[in-house]
Amino acid sequence: MGSTASGKSGTWRNWGGNVTVRPAREVTPASVDELAAAVRQAAEDGLKVKAVGSGHSFTAIAATDGVSIRPQLLTGIRRIDRKAMTVTVEAGTPLKRLNVALAREGLSLTNMGDIMEQTVSGATSTGTHGTGRESASLAAQIKELELVTADGSVLTCSEKDNPDVFAAARVGLGALGIVTAITFAVEPLFLLTAREEPMPLDRVLAEFDQLRAENEHFEFYWFPHTGNTNTKRNNRSAGPPQPVGQLAGWFEDEFLSNGVFHAAQLVGRAAPAVVPAIARVSSRALSSRTYTDIPYKVFTSPRRVRFVEMEYAVPREALVDTLQELRAMVDRSDLRVNFPVEVRTAPADDIALSTASARDSAYIAVHMFRGTPYQAYFTAAERIFTAHEGRPHWGKVHTRDADYFAQVYPRFGEFTALRDRLDPERLFQNDYLRRVLGQ
Repeated sequence: MGSTASGKSGTWRNWGGNVTVRPAREVTPASVDELAAAVRQAAEDGLKVKAVGSGHSFTAIAATDGVSIRPQLLTGIRRIDRKAMTVTVEAGTPLKRLNVALAREGLSLTNMGDIMEQTVSGATSTGTHGTGRESASLAAQIKELELVTADGSVLTCSEKDNPDVFAAARVGLGALGIVTAITFAVEPLFLLTAREEPMPLDRVLAEFDQLRAENEHFEFYWFPHTGNTNTKRNNRSAGPPQPVGQLAGWFEDEFLSNGVFHAAQLVGRAAPAVVPAIARVSSRALSSRTYTDIPYKVFTSPRRVRFVEMEYAVPREALVDTLQELRAMVDRSDLRVNFPVEVRTAPADDIALSTASARDSAYIAVHMFRGTPYQAYFTAAERIFTAHEGRPHWGKVHTRDADYFAQVYPRFGEFTALRDRLDPERLFQNDYLRRVLGQ
């Protein structure tokens, strides 16, 4: 089954560079039948199985020393149902390809995260989300899932079929089976007007509820060591389209957000003492801009500067306190934080292990440039987040375990019971799942 990689090519590394693993074999199935056969073969050989997407998780959620399933041949749109307004895609399809293909068909997802390098199954299985007043994570837009379970059978689930599996598998952490296809709700292509504008942190926090309530999609970035933020409001628009000009787009998105930002990160890593000065300059260099375009061109942007990230969802009403505690912690520490803190929101959803499960949530993400020591900062931040019953993003750095999750997820037991039923032998187990879901 598939090819067994050897030598250097057999080593898998994630995007953030903080997880490296060498699987016993790699399989690149060209069909669901081939994938199911690979799962049965692995069980016979006594090997664990994990599917791996584009490696955008900072945790070892996809790592295995057993069989690593690569989904790059399981890509593309299976079908578009214009009556039901759904699209069914193969699990290995990168979000970028999905977004471009949908736009060509005059369709779009309702909401999405801020990058689109991930595969649809990797992004949804870890609970990837953007920001939204009414519209939630990618997983919350799923209408049907197809997965290969531990016995090699193909299971389809939706609100009608196997609803108990559907309630959990949309954010399944790779623990319940290997997702082979996803059906998303879509809508006719629409336009969004983005308004980006710098704003003092004190004002953003004072007006946070209002900013969130008045905008379909509100987010902001706070620059530690400063009182400055950059806010972004995305709202539906009747048009006309007014995309960011090519030169302005290159200057803002490539030169400032990737090029100069990367240079600033290198300087900050070499000389941490200058970080606060860099933060003051870079947070002031931002100017306001407004543009109108189709959703994926507004929601997503290129991220070429490699980093490591921790993100927690806290109850939305706890956001202001949490952020003020984070700011006070940075100010009284000797930490030098060169990366903005990203804040987004999501409405409550009905998925067992979604970070927004049954509670309106605010997300706070802390980042550090790749290669910069991040442990002290992340440890101090995590202490603040967990004091507010925060739930970490499944694909980002955290130190929580099953005991903690049983406290902050009301439906944790429902998920683990389903796993006991679908994967009693723990074929899809790895060290990460052992920690977060228990034995």
